[in-house]
Amino acid sequence: MSDADEPQDPPPRPSPSRGEGEGVLEGEGWPEGEREERLPPRSRRCIVTSQVLPEEKLIRFVAGPGGVVVPDLARKLPGRGLWVEAQRGLDEQAARKGAFPRAAKAQVKAPDHLADLVETLLKSRLLQGLGLARRAGELTWGFEKVSAAIRSGQVGWMVEAADGSADGRHKLEQIALHQPRPPRMLGVFSAAELGLALGLENVIHLAFLAGRGAERWAVDVERLAGFRPLLPESWREEP
Repeated sequence: MSDADEPQDPPPRPSPSRGEGEGVLEGEGWPEGEREERLPPRSRRCIVTSQVLPEEKLIRFVAGPGGVVVPDLARKLPGRGLWVEAQRGLDEQAARKGAFPRAAKAQVKAPDHLADLVETLLKSRLLQGLGLARRAGELTWGFEKVSAAIRSGQVGWMVEAADGSADGRHKLEQIALHQPRPPRMLGVFSAAELGLALGLENVIHLAFLAGRGAERWAVDVERLAGFRPLLPESWREEP
């Protein structure tokens, strides 16, 4: 069977050819006679639920050294891809119930605390993305600059330090709520973590300007949301 990670065209046959924009996925678990499934481009089947989803909503895993499953967040590592929807419970279920060796048809194993590892790697990837965005001129920081950017409608994401002042954050939230398209907010990083990622002193208020960079970065934010809340629980208890 061909590698399920990279969709392959089916062998020539008298049926009509594949239409433009369609994909074919060959994988385990399809009923006899239905081994080929026509899919939208860049879609995969979750090995836990069998649901077909866009790649951006899944985590790709591959077998690393010693047959240990490794998360491949950038979807670039060589090897057969094992795809799981980006949800903590499904990653844990895949590891606990042997979904990886069944899908791989090989003696592979998941490391301990796989979902925690994925969460940590996603957070690291997001911080790296902020560093790249700063160099590309896609960020602004500091209360006054962020508030001005929000008022101008240029902000895609507000990134607030989890340990920052509630007063400043609430003021920015009020400004954002009065915009036609309020930016979304992320609050999983400390001021020190944000500062380190940007090469600055502690960063409390940060804005990711709307555009393609913010859209690409948001893909990992959405995946992280399957593993932890995007805002601290303590914020909900604030007056």
